[in-house]
Amino acid sequence: MWLKPEEVLLKNALKLWMMERSNDYFVLQRRRGYGEEGGGGLTGLLVGTLDSVLDSTAKVAPFRILHQTPDSQVYLSIACGANREEITKHWEWLEENIMKTLSVFDSNEDITNFVQGKIRGLIAEEGKHSFAKEDDPEKFREALLKFEKCFGLPEQEKLVTYYSCSYWKGRVPCQGWLYLSTNFLSFYSFLLGSEIKLIISWDAISKLEKTSNVILTESIHVCSQGENHYFSMFLHINQTYLLMEQLASYAIKRIFDKETFDNDPVLDDPLQITKRGLENRAHSEQFNAFFRLPKEETLKEVHECFLWVPFSHFNTHGKMCISENYICFASRDGNLCSVIIPLREVLAIDETNDSSKSVIISVKGKTAFRFSEVKEFEQLVAKLRLKCGATSTQYHDISTEVPVSSDSVDPSDDTEVQSLTCQRECSKTVNTEALMTVFHPQNLETLDSKMLKEKMKEQSWNILFSECGRGVSMFRTKKTRDLVVRGIPETLRGELWMLFSGAVNDMAANPGYYAEVVEQSLGTCNLATEEIERDLRRSLPEHPAFQSDTGISALRRVLTAYAFRNPKIGYCQAMNILTSVLLLYAKEEEAFWLLVAVCERMLPDYFNRRIIGALVDQAVFEELIRDHLPQLTEHMTDMTFFSSVSLSWFLTLFISVLPIESAVNVVDCFFYDGIKAILQLGLAILDYNLDKLLACKDDAEAVTALNRFFNNVTNKDSPLPSSVQQGSNVSDEKSSHIRVDITDLIRESNEKYGNILYEDIHSMRCRNRLYVIQTLEETTKQNVLRVVSQDVKLSLHELDELYVIFKKELFFSYYWCLSSPVLKHHDPSLPYLEQYQIDCQQFRVLYHLLSPWAYSANRDSLALWTFRLLDENSDCLINFKEFSSAIDIMYNGSFTEKLKLLFKLHISPAYTEVQYKDPSKGDELSKEELLYLSQLHVSKPAKEKEANSAKNSPEKEKEKVNIQAYLSQWQDELLKQEENIKDLPRMNQSQFIQFSKTLYNLFHGDPEEESLYQAIAVVTNLLLRMEEVGRKLHSPTSAMKGLSGAVCVSGVPSEGQAEKPLEKEPTSPREEPQWSFAFEQILASLLNEPALVKFFEKSIDLKAKLENAKTSQLSSRTKK
Repeated sequence: MWLKPEEVLLKNALKLWMMERSNDYFVLQRRRGYGEEGGGGLTGLLVGTLDSVLDSTAKVAPFRILHQTPDSQVYLSIACGANREEITKHWEWLEENIMKTLSVFDSNEDITNFVQGKIRGLIAEEGKHSFAKEDDPEKFREALLKFEKCFGLPEQEKLVTYYSCSYWKGRVPCQGWLYLSTNFLSFYSFLLGSEIKLIISWDAISKLEKTSNVILTESIHVCSQGENHYFSMFLHINQTYLLMEQLASYAIKRIFDKETFDNDPVLDDPLQITKRGLENRAHSEQFNAFFRLPKEETLKEVHECFLWVPFSHFNTHGKMCISENYICFASRDGNLCSVIIPLREVLAIDETNDSSKSVIISVKGKTAFRFSEVKEFEQLVAKLRLKCGATSTQYHDISTEVPVSSDSVDPSDDTEVQSLTCQRECSKTVNTEALMTVFHPQNLETLDSKMLKEKMKEQSWNILFSECGRGVSMFRTKKTRDLVVRGIPETLRGELWMLFSGAVNDMAANPGYYAEVVEQSLGTCNLATEEIERDLRRSLPEHPAFQSDTGISALRRVLTAYAFRNPKIGYCQAMNILTSVLLLYAKEEEAFWLLVAVCERMLPDYFNRRIIGALVDQAVFEELIRDHLPQLTEHMTDMTFFSSVSLSWFLTLFISVLPIESAVNVVDCFFYDGIKAILQLGLAILDYNLDKLLACKDDAEAVTALNRFFNNVTNKDSPLPSSVQQGSNVSDEKSSHIRVDITDLIRESNEKYGNILYEDIHSMRCRNRLYVIQTLEETTKQNVLRVVSQDVKLSLHELDELYVIFKKELFFSYYWCLSSPVLKHHDPSLPYLEQYQIDCQQFRVLYHLLSPWAYSANRDSLALWTFRLLDENSDCLINFKEFSSAIDIMYNGSFTEKLKLLFKLHISPAYTEVQYKDPSKGDELSKEELLYLSQLHVSKPAKEKEANSAKNSPEKEKEKVNIQAYLSQWQDELLKQEENIKDLPRMNQSQFIQFSKTLYNLFHGDPEEESLYQAIAVVTNLLLRMEEVGRKLHSPTSAMKGLSGAVCVSGVPSEGQAEKPLEKEPTSPREEPQWSFAFEQILASLLNEPALVKFFEKSIDLKAKLENAKTSQLSSRTKK
């Protein structure tokens, strides 16, 4: 590898390097201790340790070339090599291309400048594409060399970054280097002859967290497959942890959310992933989550600055964050002040002429925002003007004071008008009013105390609007939060939910979209629409809005439209409850976009079959309980109680457990604070009931106590009619229980747990997501093993090991073969056995690693035929049950079972004739040949194909689950177990010849090889003679010409002699009748030979084979 020329003092280097070649301008050296007998003794050992600790390139590249200038002690390192062949190649290139040219120069300085320029040019050409995006391309090249040399991973494995750190082995720290690549976390250390090499795949990590204890002040804890690993002494531990978090998340998405992964342009090509890209992605995710922006936004710039807050008359310090379509600001204390300015709302961008370095941004509604002390503010103004096309306006024409007006213009009005116009054009059926305004119009003439309080709330918000502005660009301050905690007025709820959730931005960016989706989804019939129809009448059935066709139709349209928009989620229970509440306070189109915001941004992965998002947040909730309510944790023997009881809290935002008039206040807080509000409220509820829960003896008693509490939560200020309120229907008999007002409960949750930070919740979500995914995967594995163990003789431990190897081989294909035509997206909705399936290429790799017959010369053909035999539904994929059944027979099958397997491999449908395109490779098949041959199937009638397809994969019919197909498939599997050997088809001439060849290949290299060859010769000769006698009864002409002497009984043939006669086939098959053998004939003949019976019945150590496969699985992959 060519190196960036750097000075080396040869005087000191002579102790560590030994000279091998030299000329007038170059020196080739070898590292002391390398290539010497015994490793160079103590000197070599110390040099190796020094190289590892100091991260010397010499550890993996023990050869180097120096450029020397005559009469100087300073040399320049220009190349290094991992072996003698590599460095010799560089040396010869220098002699052929550089040496002749150097004699032309007059001065030593010119010679050195020429050599440096030439080497830099070579490096630039070599790394033009690979390292251009790295911060320090030269250093990265060296690190990549060490990474490849130390771990020997495939070339496709992309190194992202590397760090110096310590790995704790017990209580002893081992200094070394941590390498983070797209699929693996790798560590290497070499100290005084002791080498530590660690490779952990990201998808196997169940825990990733920052920890600290007495010994380790700050470290990163990694748990993988039950083993704990600790890394410490990082220079920038937060940066390292952030990247590890991103790479683990990347792996989880690639394996378990393949559809999202493929649609993500950033992740689609692993070779384009860089350290800087991952850091930017992490910051963008946090930025979008905090400001509730669309997922597509990416954070472009961040500027430290001050924002003038006009109604408070002070400058607040914070950060201005700029993305493609938004300018956002958050104060140092995020609760103090924040602003979101969509570029679509910007009218003008100006800069001041004074020394304040200010940027003035004017938006619709006669409002301006003044950002001061902005570094490089002139360039920023130019960029922003270019980005949004805003014109410059004279500074004195725009006031930075928010206009004091109770009827401020809503910036979303124009967009709303466009949207409604589109709606009218596309569909007349969409409701343009919230259901609450239709079914509960406010009567201003009869104001009771509750309505007066409601009007006072509205007035408070109007005052806030006059100070902070109204619409998407309003100031969000502590006062805003306080008003949300008190409960948003009924008339403002829809508007403010849209604003705080960010749904207003989605709707503005997609005018008319909802009406179009409604039209397209109208009349569709699938599983989602059936479930929607079933649940429509169960959504707030006590509310009059959903006792009428108006409400039911609106709910149907919104849910069906969303299922059409996002078929990956489709429809999930709990969505109907949430949507019905949204429709009460928001217009129909707004309710749709609110549902989009909840399902796709605010509660990611909640509404799918595995509800991973809800499980993750429950794990976060348990972690917060351990931190804030330790006495409750100590009392509860099983923390899963909190998961089971709180699932409905998270899925329905407390709507299913609280009276509707109280639940809407929780939804208010959720749209303002996100999941943080739900977590805080959950903690407050447990804290309020702490004494009762501590007194409970079992889970059932605790659930009863919590349900009783929820029944007594009220909202004394709710203006809803008593006929609608659920809390007001509590009977007087229960009045002995203390009533709790929802406003007080929410206020208490903010006071006690408001210090929980958004950043901490985000980090906890990432951390617990790994744990939840691995827990679900473990559940899948246990279910698969339980099913498979009933049909095989393998022990549970052996099945467990086999499953790990099987799944890992599949994951390797996801790592480096992203465009495999057969492999499908991982679909957790499929039956457990169908979730992971391998193709023929992967099966061949596993066959080579695990099969006791893998040493056979025709092992690729055997692997192909075995795969074709197992692939009964002809989809070119096999599952773990099918795979383990074959391995079980090979290791635990009786003589008859093993022979039957070999027999079936050489008859239809498994057998297909293999013709090798490249004779130089022997019997090895290329990947393309293997996949092609695996797809050749015996022709079947079309009707039979369709019937088999329906039987074998009833789950593929996504529209409707076919129970009859499942029952039929189950019945077929039971009948298969009773298969009789008499039902097996006969083996024809060419198949028998190949069967005989396979037996010869299996016996090759066995200690009893001679007696086995003798036995198979006797059996083959006997069978052929029997068949000849049988044919003579039917035909006077014998078809045995050239075959009667195929096998010599008197002597043991060599392998070549045995195969040559068998390769002969009848010259005219049309004239001579084909002979064939039944399985019973072959079995009876082989049973007469004890050597053959002993060979097939001898026990083979599967445990050792599995251990060897686990250690060599990755290395065998790298060779291919």
